[in-house]
Amino acid sequence: MSDKRRIIIDTDPGQDDAVAILLALGSPELEVVGITAVAGNVPLKLTEKNARKICELAGRPDVKVYAGAIRPFMRHLVTAEEVHGKTGLNGPELPEPKMKLQDEHAVDFIVRALMEEDSGTITLCPLGPLTNIALALIREPKIASRIKEIVLMGGGFFEGGNVTPAAEFNIYVDPHAADVVLRSGIPIVMMPLDVTHKALTSAKRIAAVRALGTRVGEATAQMLEFFERFDEEKYGTDGGPLHDPCVIAYLLKPDLFKGRSCNVTVETASELTMGMTVIDWWGVTKRQKNALVIRDIDSDGFFALLTERLGRL
Repeated sequence: MSDKRRIIIDTDPGQDDAVAILLALGSPELEVVGITAVAGNVPLKLTEKNARKICELAGRPDVKVYAGAIRPFMRHLVTAEEVHGKTGLNGPELPEPKMKLQDEHAVDFIVRALMEEDSGTITLCPLGPLTNIALALIREPKIASRIKEIVLMGGGFFEGGNVTPAAEFNIYVDPHAADVVLRSGIPIVMMPLDVTHKALTSAKRIAAVRALGTRVGEATAQMLEFFERFDEEKYGTDGGPLHDPCVIAYLLKPDLFKGRSCNVTVETASELTMGMTVIDWWGVTKRQKNALVIRDIDSDGFFALLTERLGRL
């Protein structure tokens, strides 16, 4: 039995998703069982292609990529080209992928992997809207007890939202799917904006990535320079928040992060606050705690880890 932590990455690349995938593929402690694509930052036909582009950039065309949900449960798809560019991976010029997209639907793959592998051996790492994960839970409820843990990027509370005043993008795109996941009883670790906004891609940090002198380092630097421009203008910061790699970094070095167990619920009725994650940080309700909500990060340690692992690719 391998002592590597086995993960499925569910993603909608996105530059920060791409960096998270690279971090995982550069980390020998992790075994990426598969990558499942979902519509989110850009439509599905681009997210599945972008996932394959990143695997090839990392020199890992052996990783299997599956296409999943083309739209949210109940709402029209909202995308974020204004942040990520028309391709979702604007910045570097990456060639069209040669590796094949798997024929199996992402939801079927998630169910099959969890039912075939030993119970409690696979961690799910959702980096985008939770549509694929919720569909898998609905399709085969038995998988809930077989998932080791879900570590996800999504939500916000003290920081508010980044797509509406109340809602973070991933949860806003498919709040009904997020509601299914948060009610599932599966152990959940949540990386909200409250922590990711403390992981800023400063000029010095990007320069360290570029100084690796590799194709991966240069492509990553170009992705981050494109990606950060939107948030620098929005927040007035030196650099933009690097959201999704926090999920992978937590698996590698959880001591870089601090948070507390809370009850988290998702607003699915009010258009004013649709997709808001209501986090009972102070324990003022009697609702059961269902997620470890991360709020603090050792950002220097995080970027040191990221740069070192990118250097292995």
